[in-house]
Amino acid sequence: MMYFSTLITFLITFFLLFLVSLSSNLIQDSCENAAKNDPNLSYEFCVASLEANPRSQNATLQELVIISLGLTISNAKNISSHIEQLLSLKSFDKHTKIGLQDCLELYSDAHSTLLEAMENVKLKDYEGADVEISSAMDASTTCEDGLKEKKGEVSPLTKENSIFFQFTVISLAFINMFH
Repeated sequence: MMYFSTLITFLITFFLLFLVSLSSNLIQDSCENAAKNDPNLSYEFCVASLEANPRSQNATLQELVIISLGLTISNAKNISSHIEQLLSLKSFDKHTKIGLQDCLELYSDAHSTLLEAMENVKLKDYEGADVEISSAMDASTTCEDGLKEKKGEVSPLTKENSIFFQFTVISLAFINMFH
């Protein structure tokens, strides 16, 4: 009887490890495929961001799309909050303040647009989601360009803009696997 319970425990453990391995392989395979098709996508960032999310451990590709888009939405909201904090510091010149206000509007709009994209994904309207995410993606480059418009100016959002761009690239790449 003890042999039987040990065997059952072993089989359950093996099965769970197998499931974790499959989901990890799906993440790695999906990120690898996405990175091959888009030179702007960082494979390492893709794998790290998805593997850090507990919901991705047993996810299907459809669920990975939703998870990656959720990360993108959350990131847009976090950047908006960060910009609001920067604006409250009052330690920036007029040009930078105007740029930050523009960025705040861009990321607020991106957040709304990404919520629409999520609805499109849930309805399996991948083309509509693609258009929405592509539109939101422009927030990072437009923000960065605006903050660097004045010669010699350093953007206080370079890191945030870069991370947001990566999240949007991942979301787009995964969505493009469906159409």
